[in-house]
Amino acid sequence: MRILGPVWGTTGVCALLGCAIYRLYPRAMEALEGGLTALQWFVLVVWTMFMLVAEGYRGFQKKFSPRTAARVRYLRDHPDPLRTLLAPLFSMGYFHATKKTKIIATCLTLGIILLVVLVSFCPQPWRGIIDSGVVLGLTYGLISFLVFTWQALTTSDYPHSPETP
Repeated sequence: MRILGPVWGTTGVCALLGCAIYRLYPRAMEALEGGLTALQWFVLVVWTMFMLVAEGYRGFQKKFSPRTAARVRYLRDHPDPLRTLLAPLFSMGYFHATKKTKIIATCLTLGIILLVVLVSFCPQPWRGIIDSGVVLGLTYGLISFLVFTWQALTTSDYPHSPETP
């Protein structure tokens, strides 16, 4: 369990992020292939830069990735059958977490679902422009998660809290 939990937790989180990137990428490319007006190019550049900073840097690199990597490390150091079985959910903070972490995980999930539904009503190329920013933010997030997880599992002192009770 000391190996299975961290591997399953890391793989599950990466699969979730990777699946979202894989599903959104074609829509983003569709918008670019259709040709964009000057205004649409401007919005694309501003939006993607915003998403890299807001989602990638501030959301993932500063918050989600260090905490999630710390929780993967916690799985290694405190093996438990239930946490191992549900390692991706544990790693993302859905259970055996502080009240604040559970609330954030749940609210983010509900917010993302709502945004996905709303964006699905946008016509191309606007939907593709939105998806381009999301793809870049998620890709940044996936990379930052892998870097933090590597650090968490290979260093003796990892300074980030797993935020467990």
